[in-house]
Amino acid sequence: MSQANREADLEILKITLGKNHAGRRLDSYLADELSESGLSRSRIKELLTSGYIKVNDGIVKAAYRLRQNDELVVRQPPLLPVDLIPEQVEFEILHEDPDLIVLSKPPGLVVHPACGHRAGTLVHGLLFHCDNLSGISGVERPGIVHRLDRDTSGVMVVAKNDKAHHDLAGQFKARQVEKIYRAILDGVPARSQGRIEMPIGRHRIDRRKMAINEKQGKMAVSNYLILETFRDNLSFCEVKLETGRTHQIRVHMAALCCPIAGDEVYGRKNRQLYDELAIRRQCLHSYSLEFAHPRSGERLKFTAPLWPDIDDTLKLLRD
Repeated sequence: MSQANREADLEILKITLGKNHAGRRLDSYLADELSESGLSRSRIKELLTSGYIKVNDGIVKAAYRLRQNDELVVRQPPLLPVDLIPEQVEFEILHEDPDLIVLSKPPGLVVHPACGHRAGTLVHGLLFHCDNLSGISGVERPGIVHRLDRDTSGVMVVAKNDKAHHDLAGQFKARQVEKIYRAILDGVPARSQGRIEMPIGRHRIDRRKMAINEKQGKMAVSNYLILETFRDNLSFCEVKLETGRTHQIRVHMAALCCPIAGDEVYGRKNRQLYDELAIRRQCLHSYSLEFAHPRSGERLKFTAPLWPDIDDTLKLLRD
């Protein structure tokens, strides 16, 4: 396992590579290692090219293959100005103060601009709402501390200034944020509650997907509790995350043979039952988020009620 420590005054992340990561591409490793910091893979490549990320005090290419005991240093670059055009985008604000915004993200809304989604994202809507977002994550991800998949609904927190961004990102990294999700499962686990500890990494063939990866994956821990069971082998569950890997709940529940209902990537396809229940997306909802306020230190907890489509599906299942 790698050993990492942050020197707050210099804003430097130092990593000493262990043998488990030897042979991996540098950009792939950093994308996983920094996944909770808001830095995208393309942003990481920019930092490599600009010399803000060095290996053994030298500049290397993104395709560099890591070796045991390599010393990686990630420096915080100057903040970049935001040049996106604000757009009016619908989302519900649960809380706002000078440091942060807590919101409930609708399903189908992409969090930040990316290939194929250059407009109409949550970031565009946030800039329309307020123009003083933290720029640490680059021009395309201002204020974004963590993210939800396009078709996952629910509560998110966004940083409005750099101090809040650093503090919140640190809390996510240190696993000091309590994240609870609710989901409809296409299946009923053998146990009504359990703890899933399975490492997650990039799929070996389809790089757009994640998968259980015992050799190169990062440890991921999910705790689930079945709240209700229904006909047609469906269930309603709550999942509390200890880590925040990409697609973590979707991959973990699929590994139990109980994928998220409606998940087109990791779930069962072409189920007639989905049409009967009007399931049009993965039934996964970020239900609550608890963290310390970056200025006052007070613990805050916010809950986003289930999105109407999931609520309607549950009503149909209960009839």
